[in-house]
Amino acid sequence: MSTTLRLLVVDDQELMRDGLMAILARQEGITVVGAAADGKRHFGKVETLGPDVVLMDVRMPVLDGVAATAEIRRRWPQIQVLMLTTFDDVGILWRHYVWEQRATS
Repeated sequence: MSTTLRLLVVDDQELMRDGLMAILARQEGITVVGAAADGKRHFGKVETLGPDVVLMDVRMPVLDGVAATAEIRRRWPQIQVLMLTTFDDVGILWRHYVWEQRATS
C-alpha cells in the first residue's frame, strides 16, 4: 500500500512557487494540493486543503515563514513544515530552531 504525501507550497516569488510545484507534482508519492503567496494567505489553504507537509519560504512579505510556521505548529501540530530559503541567513533559521525547542519542551 502506497501513501501519497499532500504538499502545500508557500513562496512569495511566483516563478519559484510555480517551478517548485511543477517539479514536485511530477514526483511519485507527492500530490501538490495548492500554493499561497505569503505566510498569512496560506492559513485558509491549510484549513481547507489539509496538507501533510508545507514547503515554506522563510522570507516573505505580510507574514514571514518563521512566524507562519510557529502558527502552523500551534494550530496544526500534525503538519510538518519544511523551510526553504535562498538567503544565506543562519540567524533567521536559528530563531526558528530556538522557538521550536521552546515549544516542544
